[in-house]
Amino acid sequence: MTKLISIDPGRFKCGLVLVDIKEKKVYKAIILRSEFLEEYVKNLKTVENISKVFIGNGTSSKENIEKLEFIKKDLIICEEKNTTYRAKERYFELFPISGLKKLIPREFFIINKKLDAIAALIILEDYCHDKFTLDKNLDTKTWLE
Repeated sequence: MTKLISIDPGRFKCGLVLVDIKEKKVYKAIILRSEFLEEYVKNLKTVENISKVFIGNGTSSKENIEKLEFIKKDLIICEEKNTTYRAKERYFELFPISGLKKLIPREFFIINKKLDAIAALIILEDYCHDKFTLDKNLDTKTWLE
C-alpha cells in the first residue's frame, strides 16, 4: 500500500490524515498539538510506507514546515484557503444525518467538533482531484492535552 499524509497546520493544533492512495481510503484522522507534529510524523514514517506528505500553506504553516525539514524531499506544500470552512460541509458527506435527526439543524451536529482532520483531508482531495472514503476501522484520536 502506498500511503500519504496530509496536514492542516495550525498555531496550536494540527489536523492529520493518513490515506492509502490506491484504495482511496482514510485510515487515520487525528488532531494533535502542533508541538507533537514532528515526533508524530517521524514515528508514523517508521511504521508506514509513506511516499509523500502534504501540508497546507495557511495559519502557522511556516513554523510547521520547518518542523518537517527532515522530510523536505517528500513534502508538498498545498493551497488550503477555505478548507476549515469547507470541512463543515464535508463532515456531513462523511457522516450523513439520517432518520429523525434530519429535523434538527445540521449546525447542531458540528458544535464543538474539531474539523482540522477533515480540513487536512480536503487539502489532499483538492490536490488529487478525487474524494476519499473512510476505512471501517478508522483511527480517530485527539491529542490536545
